[in-house]
Amino acid sequence: MRVLLVLDHPYTLASAENVPHRRSFTAAVAAAAVRGATAAGHEVDVIDLAADGFSPVMTREDLVAWRQGAVVDPLVDNYQRRLLAADHLVFAFPVWWEAMPAATKGFLDRVLTKGVVFAERPGARGNPFHNLMPRLGGVTVLSVMTTPDKAYRWWYRDPLTKILFKGTFGKIGVGNLRWINFDRVAGRTPEQRRRLLDDTERRFATLAPDRRGPLARGKRRAPGAPLTRSGT
Repeated sequence: MRVLLVLDHPYTLASAENVPHRRSFTAAVAAAAVRGATAAGHEVDVIDLAADGFSPVMTREDLVAWRQGAVVDPLVDNYQRRLLAADHLVFAFPVWWEAMPAATKGFLDRVLTKGVVFAERPGARGNPFHNLMPRLGGVTVLSVMTTPDKAYRWWYRDPLTKILFKGTFGKIGVGNLRWINFDRVAGRTPEQRRRLLDDTERRFATLAPDRRGPLARGKRRAPGAPLTRSGT
């Protein structure tokens, strides 16, 4: 199985090691996921948005091309080709102001081009979107936050998965949407963090191929639902 992991952190994947002032727990989580998936025999492709210098801004030229089912940025074209080749997509990012950082949102805006990764069906009853990523069987989100998990779900009403699952991939028609949340990370001890990383590596070491195709009635999980939990 081909796993595409999209990391969004200014320190890049190079900050996965526990070096004071040059470390990121988000990067460490991503690296643990890569280790686990690789150990399971999966092919892992990593998109490091900060290392690539990816801009989240949709320019006028981008939007004109987007409306025509095309792209003008070679990096966006590269990302689309890698996304279309993926069987499972993983996002890893810190949560800032209760949502994903700008680069992840820009990935959604600029890479998920109409006519390339999804199609619109004018006049369709219900959901007018059709998935053009036949290989993509599931999406996992690895989020890192200081907000307590319960407060995020019940006070802030879980904006993260509403955007990524219900408002994006669920709308397109991708199933098997999983959310693994690492909350209150600032207050975790080094040992607690190590256990979370070990748990992440084990999860991805047992990652199995997703069920592909349209979601069967009774088999669909509600987009945005707390599918998996970690760190709470």
